[in-house]
Amino acid sequence: MAEVSERINISGRGKMFRKGFVAGSPIIFGYIPIALTYGVLAYQSGLTLFELTFMSAAVFAGAAQFLGVSMVATGVSAAEIIIAVFVLNFRHFLMSLSFVNQMKAHAKKRKLPLTLFLTDETFALSSIHKKEAKEPHAFWFYGGVMMAAYSAWVLGSLAGGLLGNVMPKALSDSMGIALYAMFIGLLVPSLKTSIAVGGIAGAAMIINSTAQWAGLTAGWSIVIGTILGGLLGVFLLPDEEEEEE
Repeated sequence: MAEVSERINISGRGKMFRKGFVAGSPIIFGYIPIALTYGVLAYQSGLTLFELTFMSAAVFAGAAQFLGVSMVATGVSAAEIIIAVFVLNFRHFLMSLSFVNQMKAHAKKRKLPLTLFLTDETFALSSIHKKEAKEPHAFWFYGGVMMAAYSAWVLGSLAGGLLGNVMPKALSDSMGIALYAMFIGLLVPSLKTSIAVGGIAGAAMIINSTAQWAGLTAGWSIVIGTILGGLLGVFLLPDEEEEEE
């Protein structure tokens, strides 16, 4: 009986993992072109194939990696890159807390490892599929969602690095616009709902430019602009409760 029960248990895990992987498959199609672009730009910035792939495997954050690559290209120090990426990714702590609360019925050894694979997209998808958190094999469902995204991002980055090795330089150089297009694409939807967001972005750019004019390096200017811009958002952006009223 114990052997039969274990087989049923393994079957249930596999079923939930496949269900999660299918649910996360739309993220794959969104990640691959961005990951390819990142891989090409990272290779052209001087990173080796191993370094750019390892960066995707360890960091797993598109905006932060694009920022890191741009900073590598300008020759800033490793400390500046690490701090800038940390500041930009600080929101992941908040997403992790929300996800852990969603999985509160499960053991820490199950839910905490999953937080390492949270991105804006996997968090949004996990928030949509809240009912699965009540299932006994919830870990395998969310694991499937996150493995779909993670594998697409890492393999896409590797493929981009390989393309960067054979792609004509004129074509790969033109892909540098993807960095700016990505951040503009993240900004525009927010501008439609709040004009204050535009003011915060503008203020962060002014702070960044002023810091560089004052003699700071590009890396520290980005860090200062990000932190002060974020603090400004605390005062300018309304709370959710105020918006509902």
